[in-house]
Amino acid sequence: MIVEERVYVLHTEVNVKEYFRIYESEGLPVQREILGGFLGYFTTEIGTQNQLVHFWAYSDLEERRRRRALLAEQPAWQGCLAKIRPMIRTMENRILLPTSFSPLPGSVVGATP
Repeated sequence: MIVEERVYVLHTEVNVKEYFRIYESEGLPVQREILGGFLGYFTTEIGTQNQLVHFWAYSDLEERRRRRALLAEQPAWQGCLAKIRPMIRTMENRILLPTSFSPLPGSVVGATP
């Protein structure tokens, strides 16, 4: 299992509630269906402001590649991106490998679409 950490920093003039309104109603449903393995979406209280961090679990890098390719083909996802991308100042992602003692249930990866 791998975990992808994605970190976005929004432009300072962006209303975070508006970003989440669009993402939660238009983007997240498509991602959950295709990517599976949604672990959570977080905001920072202390540290970098306007920062959003979300985590996705996959069985391996090939599954991640395949699922993200399927996501990119979805018109609903592309429509959401057209609205939220201009709000994002920076994007970063990392692939994390859980330790054998990490308390992640095996069911978070989800079924293969």
